[in-house]
Amino acid sequence: MDKKLRRKVLSASLIGSSIEWFDFFLYAAVASIIFNTQFFVTDDAFLSTILAYFGLALSFFIRPLGGVIFAHIGDRIGRKKTLIITLSLMGFATAGIGLLPTYAQIGIAAPLLLLLFRLIQGLGIGGEWGGALLLATEYAPKKQRGLFGSFPQMGIPIGLVLAYGSFFLLTWAMPEEIFLAWGWRIPFIFSLLLVVVGLLIRKGLDETPAFVQMQKEAAEKNEVRRLPIVEIFKKHPKEVLITTGAKFVETGPFYIFTTFIVGYGVSSLDVSFEFMMLAIMAVSVLTTIMIPVMGSLSDRVGRRKMFLIGATAMLIYAFPYFFIVNTHEPMLVILATFIGLVVIWPPITAILGTMFSESFSKEVRYTGVTLGYQIGAAVAGGSAPLIAEFLMNQFNGSSIPVSLYIVMTAIVSLIAVFAMRGESAQDKEDRLMNAE
Repeated sequence: MDKKLRRKVLSASLIGSSIEWFDFFLYAAVASIIFNTQFFVTDDAFLSTILAYFGLALSFFIRPLGGVIFAHIGDRIGRKKTLIITLSLMGFATAGIGLLPTYAQIGIAAPLLLLLFRLIQGLGIGGEWGGALLLATEYAPKKQRGLFGSFPQMGIPIGLVLAYGSFFLLTWAMPEEIFLAWGWRIPFIFSLLLVVVGLLIRKGLDETPAFVQMQKEAAEKNEVRRLPIVEIFKKHPKEVLITTGAKFVETGPFYIFTTFIVGYGVSSLDVSFEFMMLAIMAVSVLTTIMIPVMGSLSDRVGRRKMFLIGATAMLIYAFPYFFIVNTHEPMLVILATFIGLVVIWPPITAILGTMFSESFSKEVRYTGVTLGYQIGAAVAGGSAPLIAEFLMNQFNGSSIPVSLYIVMTAIVSLIAVFAMRGESAQDKEDRLMNAE
């Protein structure tokens, strides 16, 4: 691969992924301070917050459907075309949220329209991740798949930094009443400009070599391909279950460390919203740096081994995390976040996408990686802040049930990846191609 193509592939994968996650995290950043008071208006503050977190979870529940729809398109007509559709869809929905009237202005229609736009966002991100991943891994040299596959994962902390950073700057630059009145809308509307940038970058890239090869083989054999969603459960049912379970420990704790902790910090730890935003942003910058380092390392030591080490570390850290956070010391809150997101999470997330990609044959790879990732995210990701908030309320503010929830996600993922044995589907394809 020449340097120019390498830059195009990695930048198209990273920038598009970052924009999608920026749009997605905007809601998470202000769910517990804007949407619970301006859209989900009730007489009970706890219920309003739960409803706001439900809006976060709802987009996760629809992500598998978006994944099925766009993975079908991606496996049939191409990765590149699908990514253009998903990015456009996400931009439309995000700008729509920024323009929505509040509950005080249009009543019950406000939260209903907000949930509708969150559903559209969920559809978009459901198809985006698998496409961005395959854009990187299907271009990657075999010995650098871990590095290439880590680039779409870098989009997660980058999108988070952009989303939280925009709100931090706004709360710093304008009076609180102006931010609450209309200032929070600016990042949502601004995302349209980022989407245009992402579309221009992706437009200049060709289809992946694996998809081109797949189309060529189908034409030579005069094959009429079946629905990828049907083929995936005939060829790779075990891999779908394994990848779904593997996703648990990567997604559940992440949303505890980055979303739930914001509302928890403001309401229970006596730290400001601005402080929590700044702390998570600073740590996420370091996380972004660590992800490609871990991805490259996996090319040498093996992805399964790295994942098992990271998942075990997450299991061990579940109780110390809240022990450190509950000291109410701001610097220790930062330390707890640092350990979770910079030390423990990168070995898990950096290799997740590549490990998923290698598990499925190219004919159904988009569908396979998307199903595993999005079903796992729906079950353990978007619901994590909702579950944590509920557990805290049910157990009088005790963090022990939330720590047990993190332990549960780690155990599920450890069991799943222990079952991942033998030659991967992608390695088998490489071996057969070399033999020919």
